[in-house]
Amino acid sequence: GKEGVLIKGSNYLEALSQTKTVVFDKTGTLTQGVFEVSAVHHSPMAQEKLLEYAALAECASSHPISKSLQKAAGGALDRSRVTDIQEHSGRGVTAVVDGVAVAAGNGKLMEELGVAWHECHSVGTIVHIRDSHIAVNGEYAGHIVISDVEKPHSRDAIAALKAAGVTKTVMLTGDIQKVADYVARDLGVDEVRAELLPADKVERVEELLKAEPEGAKLAFVGDGINDAPVLSRADIGIAMGAMGSDAAIEAADVVLMDDDPMKIAKAIKISRKCIRIVHENIVFSLGVKLLCLL
Repeated sequence: GKEGVLIKGSNYLEALSQTKTVVFDKTGTLTQGVFEVSAVHHSPMAQEKLLEYAALAECASSHPISKSLQKAAGGALDRSRVTDIQEHSGRGVTAVVDGVAVAAGNGKLMEELGVAWHECHSVGTIVHIRDSHIAVNGEYAGHIVISDVEKPHSRDAIAALKAAGVTKTVMLTGDIQKVADYVARDLGVDEVRAELLPADKVERVEELLKAEPEGAKLAFVGDGINDAPVLSRADIGIAMGAMGSDAAIEAADVVLMDDDPMKIAKAIKISRKCIRIVHENIVFSLGVKLLCLL
């Protein structure tokens, strides 16, 4: 209703009231999922050229990181300059731009291609670029730092969950460990699992479910299409934002109508209040019957 929380049945209401562990998918849930290019560290190639090549290589992808590269490169790109685009799941893309082989992705992709890449000391998602024009440093052209912005209420939301009796908060992300640890520390999350592919998230949730004490429930909060299998697997799947994907909303047991993570603690409090009222009603009605009987 007015709280913007949709619970799909009374059994989910009860399970929600018993939630002791809340697992978050980071992007779009605790962070805004809006990525911005925050730095470009380039080798011999000019910064504009590096951004342009990275954006062109990523031009076929609708991923938020790809979109941020396209925006930083100045928007409209001539896609006819790009051929042979290949996506490497969880690692990046390779393509031919202006007849030159280009790769844009994380350290794993660079290692697969045998490129000597440099570690970046900035906190963010790092997109490394390889360009076969350059013979310096094993064709390494530099890297681009992309930052995801935390939602303003995320830290308060984690504190509110603790206050509502949740004993453990866990964050899952495909991001590198350094970024994940930084965000988790900043928000006050208890545990973090990083560098995960979408399939790994189900495994991590399975592990956490096995570790749950008797009678305690685990809730998973996500917003994307990749989250649908995890939403189904958790005791309670919470889809955040009616703007989230249809698949996530379909797979979820609880749907939060906006993107405010504070709503999670609110939903748990509402469920506990409802269950308490149900128990009070049962006790009251049994008491009345007992009095009549006497």
